[in-house]
Amino acid sequence: MALYPYTLQPVALNLTEAEFHQAQYELFASASPSFGLSSFKTKEWIIMAVVMVLAIAGLIFVTGYSTIIFWLMLVGVVIYLLARTLGFKWYVKREFDKQVADQEMPDEMRQMKLGVQKHGLVMAMPSNQPDMMKNSQMRGMQMRAGATQQAVIPWTSIKSWDETDDYIFMMFEMKGQQGSQIVPKRLQAQKFPIDTVRQHLQEVVPIKGLNPENLQPPA
Repeated sequence: MALYPYTLQPVALNLTEAEFHQAQYELFASASPSFGLSSFKTKEWIIMAVVMVLAIAGLIFVTGYSTIIFWLMLVGVVIYLLARTLGFKWYVKREFDKQVADQEMPDEMRQMKLGVQKHGLVMAMPSNQPDMMKNSQMRGMQMRAGATQQAVIPWTSIKSWDETDDYIFMMFEMKGQQGSQIVPKRLQAQKFPIDTVRQHLQEVVPIKGLNPENLQPPA
């Protein structure tokens, strides 16, 4: 295995509620059909081009009230473009807001620290967190006591992962317990080795894409 940089001490996650929802939205949007111009199929471009050519030709060679139909053709193309880009983007955002309206960021993520080691992702929490172990994501992990409590998610426990421009997402399973973790890429500014995380994830799960159905149901 190549040599990768690792953390000497866990780095504070400092995830805010706004970031939590932004991360969910980016993941939701990446899993949705693209709503940019690149999402148009060749057939659509050909049809729009033919309509535009006919409309322009009609405006050039036809006069009088008959030109209304050609103006309507041009307007129709513009409306279709807006509906397939801005309209679809608005629809995706609305559907996302409906799905996460009642979701709140888990309390333990406010004080969590993350570290990267050869054997896995280190999760550290202040030791005075009596409710931490009640969270289903933390049950099944062996915590190391001290000023902070630490647990390790072995890279081999990762079942699926994905990333957006700003975040890395991973789903794992340990001792029958399922969990997930968000890693903001902004942590790289604090010398958190995002590339090392990505490298280890690619080694255990070469193909990106969150697949919660691959996790075994809890015992």
